[in-house]
Amino acid sequence: MKRFHVHISVDSVAESTRFYNALFGQAASVEKADYAKWMLDDPRINFAISQRGAAAGLDHLGIQLESAEALHAMTAQLQSAGLAVSETGETVCCYAQSDKGWVHDPQGIAWESFVTMGESTTYGAEPNPSDAAAANNACCAPASQRSRSKTSACEPPPTAAQAPRARRLARTQREPRPAADFSQQDAMN
Repeated sequence: MKRFHVHISVDSVAESTRFYNALFGQAASVEKADYAKWMLDDPRINFAISQRGAAAGLDHLGIQLESAEALHAMTAQLQSAGLAVSETGETVCCYAQSDKGWVHDPQGIAWESFVTMGESTTYGAEPNPSDAAAANNACCAPASQRSRSKTSACEPPPTAAQAPRARRLARTQREPRPAADFSQQDAMN
């Protein structure tokens, strides 16, 4: 059975984790300093957030499959429709070992199709930009010509000295949004 996947870049994993725990009525199944994930059964979704220096908002969407055979069938389906699939192959991404491929919809939104093969202690492989084979095995969505952001959730987070500047730059790259006032008391209501 397939599971819908949503990955959102956030400004604060801790604050967002509290919010999504309350929204989904359950704790995250994976929780790290820069990442959290909920594997929900109703609705059937793999919902992930990360704080890795990208502008807050939608990072990518995807379909999680249960087997390598299902992934190969999905890849064949996309290719037979004339879509350019970027096959990443086996990689480490989002604290998981997986095999995946990527396509972009007409709006430039990255769609990932993947199968998870196990857990990892690291967020993802950090490829050498001069190594084309390693760059192809990066966990992140390949860049789209219509990409909304110059950064990706899979890039290393900024250092403490870079963080304030990175947040200011990220805020200037997105439309203003109302400030959220989400406290522990709100979570209990």
